[in-house]
Amino acid sequence: MTATTIDASERRAARTTVFERSQPSPAAIAHSLGGTSAAPFWLDDVRDRRVDHAPLQGDVDADLVIVGGGYTGLWTALRAIERQPGIRVVLLEAETVGWAASGRNGGFCEASLTHGDENGRSRWPDEMDTLTRLGLQNLDDIEATVRRYRMDVDFERTGILSVAVEPHQVPWIAGPDDEDGHDVFLDESAVRSEIASPTYLAGRWDRRTNAILHPAKLALELARVIVEAGVVVHEHTAVRRVDDAGSRVEVVTDRGVVRADRAVLATNVFRSLLRRNRFMTVPVYDYVLMTEPLGDERLAELGWRNRQGVSDLANQFHYYRLSADGRILFGGYEAVYHAGRRVRAEYEERPATFERLASHFLTTFPQLEGVRFTHRWAGAIDASTRFCAFYGRARDGKVAYASGFTGLGVGAARFAGDVMLDLLDGQETERTLLAMVEDRPWPFPPEPAASIGINLTRWSLDRADHRQGRRNLLLKTLDGLGLGFDS
Repeated sequence: MTATTIDASERRAARTTVFERSQPSPAAIAHSLGGTSAAPFWLDDVRDRRVDHAPLQGDVDADLVIVGGGYTGLWTALRAIERQPGIRVVLLEAETVGWAASGRNGGFCEASLTHGDENGRSRWPDEMDTLTRLGLQNLDDIEATVRRYRMDVDFERTGILSVAVEPHQVPWIAGPDDEDGHDVFLDESAVRSEIASPTYLAGRWDRRTNAILHPAKLALELARVIVEAGVVVHEHTAVRRVDDAGSRVEVVTDRGVVRADRAVLATNVFRSLLRRNRFMTVPVYDYVLMTEPLGDERLAELGWRNRQGVSDLANQFHYYRLSADGRILFGGYEAVYHAGRRVRAEYEERPATFERLASHFLTTFPQLEGVRFTHRWAGAIDASTRFCAFYGRARDGKVAYASGFTGLGVGAARFAGDVMLDLLDGQETERTLLAMVEDRPWPFPPEPAASIGINLTRWSLDRADHRQGRRNLLLKTLDGLGLGFDS
């Protein structure tokens, strides 16, 4: 082979990723997906534990009404009743508690309130030390709440392992360990001794800032706790609008009206009840696979004794973790936006994406060839242009809202509940004085500009992953405008 041929081969290799250079066979991919159920594993797993909450019947009064039965609404209800025991709280859910993103996510409960340190420092550099402290305190408080109420949610404070799977990614995580040993760099040998994947070139293990848990169990346990504390939950009650009623608000549903002193809107990915927020988020679909239980022998092949959550460092990244019963959840990579900002069940079935995820799983863990996936599913993420939640008040301060968590709502939803309650109380607290809380993100443009912009950005991020991380003019422009994000 001539030097010219070698150079051309190296150039071609540099324009691929490890998931293209080391692909499993089509037969192995097909076998892994044979017989999968098109349903979220987490929701399937709690089917026998679910408690039904009766729909609203007629008109009722309350001190606080909460719209949305996901994490944001549930945590807000719990924090409200903890702050003021005995207040009348009514929570309204159009479907069932935890059925949407709160029952479909990867179960990573992260401390970050800003979708990572880099994203936060680029936007609020003067506040980042405070935001980091508040985020860690929030995660500590979640752990303490789980213990206090004896919540069966499979909570494990295992940390997060960020892995480099391409040579250009290694410098991004290289560097000294922190002084307390909570955040450590692992070279190729060390990271593969933690988890046996031939794709790993290096890793960084942050032991403090992440926990893993069972998402659907968390939603159901939060509902259990708030109902025991006196909160009234109504499922299958769709809210139509929120009206100003002098000193109070009226939340009009398809089954009656809730009149309350204050209201919290926790609808997140779904169409906002406030006109001002209609263009502030878009639904982006994320796709996930779950394996069968691996058993002790297969798990021993992997190592993974410390059960960390894992994420690789590509722009189009994968996230994965172990479940309590020894399964592997494997998701991410493609984030798909459908024109029109709609949330539809048919968007959840995307065979090519599931095949790609299965291929990448077997590249990551070739020793698991033959393992089958039992579940495949998708969920819509409420993406905002700043990639973390935004907050605000409406109706002369009687209504508070939070939205736009962009995939990090498992932990940040509790913080959002406290922020919204502070805003409704009219308090100046450390939380409400944050520029991160006071600022509003840029809105997304209307169609067709939204589709064009989002899809061009996705294409550019994929191209950067195939060009050793080098960002093109579009991504550099978005970075300069404060709209850029690399994971």
